[in-house]
Amino acid sequence: MIRVWDPFVRAFHWALALSFAVAWLSSETMERVHDAAGYVAGALVAARIVWGFVGPGYARFSEFVRSPATVLFYLKAMAEGSERRFIGHNPAGGAMIVVLLAAMAAVVATGWLLTTDAFWGSTAAQHAHSIVAHGVLLLVFVHLAGVALASVRHRENLVQSMVGGVKRPAEPGDVI
Repeated sequence: MIRVWDPFVRAFHWALALSFAVAWLSSETMERVHDAAGYVAGALVAARIVWGFVGPGYARFSEFVRSPATVLFYLKAMAEGSERRFIGHNPAGGAMIVVLLAAMAAVVATGWLLTTDAFWGSTAAQHAHSIVAHGVLLLVFVHLAGVALASVRHRENLVQSMVGGVKRPAEPGDVI
């Protein structure tokens, strides 16, 4: 086994998932919990952006953010069942990280705006916050489907690798 995901990336991943779940489940019933979970999510996103530039190898944006053409080529290969295994994030996974970080930042920003004098009680701002939050939930489901598909296709439990930080070593044809 080889170490791929550093402790910060793993802790960030699970903490963001937990903070989003808490915020989602408390949105109608526990405003203080909802707000706190939102601020935690915002701090996590900010920290992950910094880590994307200063963290170790596989955590860096330069390692997994690829051009739209590369992402589309990878998605086409997935549809054909011929995608290559990546030791780090594959192009679709890298794109999902960027989209999820941006969407989560938008949820946090719209939620925070609701606390300002300019948007306090604004139905439009509340609607925007709700739409973006529902969008994040949809992205989470797409992310989970992608993780499940890649786990099956490459015979590798990606959830387990995000817990323990390790994956099996590269084999011929894999992308390091």
